This record gives sequence, C-alpha cells and structure tokens, in this order.
Amino acid sequence: MLSHIFIGIGDFERAFAFYSALMNCLGLKPRFCDWSRPWAGWQGEEVRPLFLIGRPFDQEAHHPGNGQMVALLAQSRAQVDSAYAIALANGGTSEGAPGLRPEYHENYYGAYFRDPDGNKLCVVCHAAES
Repeated sequence: MLSHIFIGIGDFERAFAFYSALMNCLGLKPRFCDWSRPWAGWQGEEVRPLFLIGRPFDQEAHHPGNGQMVALLAQSRAQVDSAYAIALANGGTSEGAPGLRPEYHENYYGAYFRDPDGNKLCVVCHAAES
C-alpha cells in the first residue's frame, strides 16, 4: 500500500540521532544517509515502504502538520515500551505513554510521542500478549 513516508525535519543532526535510535529499536536498517542534502532512509526486510527524514524539498522551514501522525509497527508490547523510552531519551516528548487502547481494538497497545521537530509518531503492537 505504501511506497515511502517522508518526515520533514529542521535540524538534521538531531533528527538523525533520534530516528537512528528509534529505527534500530524497531529492527529497521539504514538504507542511506546523505549529509549534503541532508536526508536519510531506513527499511525493514522488504524494500518498501521506505521511511525517510530530511529537510523540506522547498528549503523552507519545517512545520509539523496538525492531525498528521505516522504509526510504526512493533512486534511486541515490550518493543513499544522500549521505543517510547528511546524516543523520550533522544529528545522526543510524550503524547501518551505505552498502554492498551481498547477503543481501537482489544489488543491495540501503543505509545505516542513527538520527535524533536514536533512530528507526531506512534509505535503500536496489534498482537495479543502471550
């Protein structure tokens, strides 16, 4: 369904440190990093979707969108917990601690946070914990 997701950032060095730690926790591997542009990308075992960060193409200042969020899939609730802790330790801010959210479905276990540039992210596990 998705080819790629691009997240606009303002401070590439700060964003790269934040996303490198988060993507490593989720098992996504670096695909490239180009400091001259600047932008970077990660991917899972499949080629797509690709997750990208970089300065906006028009070279204008980045502004996070209201109502926009990217949700990243975790394989376990423990991975959600770890990703949330890593996000906060690397300059992210909480938008909702890890926990069950039965209003979505009975096994929805997610955490919400913003990256250092204010982009809203979620890490979620849909599996029942065994």
